[in-house]
Amino acid sequence: MFAELIARACAPGLSPGQVEVLQAHYELLVRWNRSLNLTSVTNLEGAVERHYCESLFVGQVLEPSPLTIVDIGSGAGFPGFPLAVLRPDCSVTLIESHQRKAVFLKEASRKLPNIRVIASRAEQVSETFDLAVSRAVSYEDLFGSLRRLATKVALLTGIEPPPVELGFVWHPAIALPTGKQRVLRCGTRLGFT
Repeated sequence: MFAELIARACAPGLSPGQVEVLQAHYELLVRWNRSLNLTSVTNLEGAVERHYCESLFVGQVLEPSPLTIVDIGSGAGFPGFPLAVLRPDCSVTLIESHQRKAVFLKEASRKLPNIRVIASRAEQVSETFDLAVSRAVSYEDLFGSLRRLATKVALLTGIEPPPVELGFVWHPAIALPTGKQRVLRCGTRLGFT
């Protein structure tokens, strides 16, 4: 059922192996969610649409070259985990400050060589990346790290425009095919050439 929903709803081009990895992530998410609040959306249809399709949509609009990607406030691994599955040519770092959620991410990504988990606040990470992604993290929570971590960003947000203080030039918002009142906002850091 998971494979059919993914193929029909959002990612018909995924290989059977990629679908298998995403399904294993979902099954682990459901098990862990019983004792650790990873997400409020766990029913199969809702999870595929809201979590996996939105995340895969980000991967489908990225430039085709290999990238270093950081997922700020990864939570249960969205959008970073599906991005890493869709784009094995990219190196994806999942940052999650909640220690138990970070343990879940490490367990979920054990077999994916292009995923790394950092159990820390984004403000404490000193590396830089080609692209920062984030989902369901407020603009205020991104102030302290976004500009420093990456020159380009792709944020899954609500329809409210990002504040100028974030320091990015924003492209027109892209409506998500699966969500009402939710968009993908891509931008480039001011002064980056």
